Amino acid sequence: MDIDITADEQAFRQEVREFALANLPQSVRDKVLFGAKLDKAEYVDWQQRLYRKGWIAPSWPVEYGGAGWNLSRRRVFLHELALCCAPETISFGLTMVGPVIYTFGSDEQKARYLPSILNSETWWCQGFSEPNAGSDLSSLRTRAQDRGDHYVINGQKTWTTFGMYADKMFCLARTSDEGKQQNGISFLLLDMNAPGVERRPIQTIDEGASICEVFLNDVVVPKSDLVGTEGRGWDYAKFLLGHERAMIARVGRSRMQLERAKRIAASQHDGGRPLIEHPLFQYRICEIETRVRALEISELRALAGYQPEKGFDGATSSMLKVEGSEICQALTELLVDLTGHYSKVYQGRYEQSPVGGTDAHGVMGDHLFNRVVTIYGGSSEIQKNVIAKSRLQ
Repeated sequence: MDIDITADEQAFRQEVREFALANLPQSVRDKVLFGAKLDKAEYVDWQQRLYRKGWIAPSWPVEYGGAGWNLSRRRVFLHELALCCAPETISFGLTMVGPVIYTFGSDEQKARYLPSILNSETWWCQGFSEPNAGSDLSSLRTRAQDRGDHYVINGQKTWTTFGMYADKMFCLARTSDEGKQQNGISFLLLDMNAPGVERRPIQTIDEGASICEVFLNDVVVPKSDLVGTEGRGWDYAKFLLGHERAMIARVGRSRMQLERAKRIAASQHDGGRPLIEHPLFQYRICEIETRVRALEISELRALAGYQPEKGFDGATSSMLKVEGSEICQALTELLVDLTGHYSKVYQGRYEQSPVGGTDAHGVMGDHLFNRVVTIYGGSSEIQKNVIAKSRLQ
C-alpha cells in the first residue's frame, strides 16, 4: 500500500502546520509534548478553533457537519497535528458517540446532540466498564427499569475518563434478562447533572485524576434518549468500540514521541558520545520506527475497510489496538531509559522534573499512565481472542 503523499496533500500538510502554529499557544504545545495537564478551557479553545475552520470532524459525513475527507487527507491532517504537539481532540463525543448517533440515532437525537458535540459545548464520557464488568463487558449489572415514558437507572460505572467534567454519558444498561447476556443491553444517553448521579475521582498510579467512578441511583432517563432499538445496545457498543480501538492506535502521537526520542538520544551523552550512536539505542529506535511505519499501513487498511452501517472490521481494529498500545509503551520505556536518573525525579503526573532540563519533563508521568493502554478499550488478551475467532477459525 502506497503511503506517500501527493503534491496537493503536501500543500495541505503545510496549511495544517501553519494553522497549528498560528492558533496553538506555545504553552499548550509544551504541555502536550511534556505530558502536562491541560485545562478543560484549553481543550475547548483548541477544538472550537478547529470547528470554526471546519476541521473538527475529519471523518464525519458532510451532511452532519463533518469534513467528509478521504482517507489520505485525514491521515495527513491527524499526523501533522500530532507532530505540531496539538492536543488530541476529546474522543468520547467526536470519535465514539457521535458516529453512533448519526448512524443509529433518531432525527431528533441527531438535531439535539450532534451540533453541541461539534462545537464542544457538550462534553461526553463513556459509561461502559463496571467493577465486575471490564473486558467481560456483557456481564454488566447496571439496570434500566422501564417506567412507561422513561427508564430508571441504578448501578455503578468505573474508570470513567473525564467523568468529573462531562455533561453527558453514553451508558450501557441492562433492560432484560432474557436470552444471551448481550441481548438484554440497551444504549442510553444520560445527563450527568441529573438527580441521582454521583461522581468520585480515582487517583491513578501516575498520581493523576483524569478518571472517576460514577454511581447511578434512581436516575431518570427519558425514552427519547434510548438510541436505536431497546436490547440492541451490544451491537451499537461493538460499532463504537471499533472506532475507539482504531483511535487508540495513535500513529501521529507515536511519531511525535519517536521524534522526541531521537532528539534526546542525539543530545544525551555516555562515554563521550551521543546515545544515538550506541548500538543498543540505535536498534531500539529503528525497531520502533519500523513498527510505527507498519502500523501506519495497517491503519490505512482499517480505514479503507470502514463501512458506514457496520463500522470497522472487528479483528482489524483489534490488531491496531494491540500493536498501537504496545508501541506506545515501548516509546515511553525508551524515553525513560534515554533520560536516565532525571526521569526518576517524579512529583506527580502534572509536576515537571526540577532537574535535568526539559528532556525529562513528563517522561515518567507518561510511562506510568501508559501502563493502562493495553487494558482500556478492551485488554490485549481480549483483543487477541477477537482476532483469533475472526481470522483463525
